[in-house]
Amino acid sequence: MAINIVLIEPEIPNNTGNIGRLSLAAGATLHLVKPFGFELSDKRVKRAGLDYWKHVDLHIYENVDSFFEQHNDKHLVFLSSHGKKDYTEIEASDNIFIVFGKESKGLGDELREKYADRLYSIPIMSTHVRSLNLANAVSIVVYSCMKSSNS
Repeated sequence: MAINIVLIEPEIPNNTGNIGRLSLAAGATLHLVKPFGFELSDKRVKRAGLDYWKHVDLHIYENVDSFFEQHNDKHLVFLSSHGKKDYTEIEASDNIFIVFGKESKGLGDELREKYADRLYSIPIMSTHVRSLNLANAVSIVVYSCMKSSNS
């Protein structure tokens, strides 16, 4: 099953590096949508991704519009703390695109409204926690989709 991980405007280089390594481990393709909060050449990206980064199937887009122009017809699902459906309800399919927003704000209002029917969340049981670390959230959802596709 082909999984596509999409990070819209990632801000933290260590998260992106870790997600790059996860992409390779999961056999997934990583899509990064600019603007970034760092340079891809940042040593923190490379350190988090170790020496695996050069093997990652990576696609970069200049902005959100260019990403959606190319992929709006695909099976897109979106993760947000505002999602009403549980991530375990995602119907994993071949060539799924799992879209995550930036660390500080998540997905923008426009995307959450436009794709409300495809908006999922990871449950958070404590009222003291607003959101999960992006790299952790990506891991949870990607491996859940991999498991459900093998069932």
